[in-house]
Amino acid sequence: MSGEGDSRSGKGDSRLRVSARRAATAARPFSIHIFTACGAACALLAMLAAARAEWITMFVWLAVALFIDGIDGTLARRFRVAEVLPRWSGDALDLVVDFTTYVFVPAFALATSGILPPAMAIPLAIAIVVTSALYFADEQMKTSENYFRGFPALWNAVAFHLFVLKLPPWIAASAVAILVVLTFMPLRVLHPFRVAHFRTLNFAALVAWCALGLYALMTALDPGPIVAWSLAALGVYFLTIGLATAGD
Repeated sequence: MSGEGDSRSGKGDSRLRVSARRAATAARPFSIHIFTACGAACALLAMLAAARAEWITMFVWLAVALFIDGIDGTLARRFRVAEVLPRWSGDALDLVVDFTTYVFVPAFALATSGILPPAMAIPLAIAIVVTSALYFADEQMKTSENYFRGFPALWNAVAFHLFVLKLPPWIAASAVAILVVLTFMPLRVLHPFRVAHFRTLNFAALVAWCALGLYALMTALDPGPIVAWSLAALGVYFLTIGLATAGD
């Protein structure tokens, strides 16, 4: 009896050790999912700031979310999250968070800030969220070369540019309307990390945009015309550089 009890106890201890090892193995990958999900917390904080018309705070939280989105994929691949934790879809989680930070909060800001004409603000905000939802559902949103097909619903960047440029409302509305249409046009838009064409130049342009964007935040979204239009020029570069490689 004693031997049988010892055997059962040993098997129980072995199962506990196996369970502990599995939990330890899953802890780090799951922490990366939590890290990604923190982007949703940033979206909530950004929305609360937007509701109080605290635009600088809103963009700071959106910038934090952008930083999270920029590195979580690398971490997920490094620690084989999809393989270790197949139950949780990193792609689905990423899309949920991205829609809130790239689309929903910026659309709310554009609808309520006075950037757009009052008569057009809500209709254009609705157009932004509807077209972006369809875009996010597109299984072919990227080309084989990792360009985005059409304008890739980067409404956080669009809102940032419009707040910095301070364009007349009808010009801002026209820019938004054009980008809504471009969402479904055969335009190749750069992914600055994954596109191989002009990679060094693209990375340098991204660093310059981030530096100028940080300066714009530090100057309360009023960095002066040189910085504002330099940011706009870099934005146009990201939007159109794919045309230069369309025949490759």
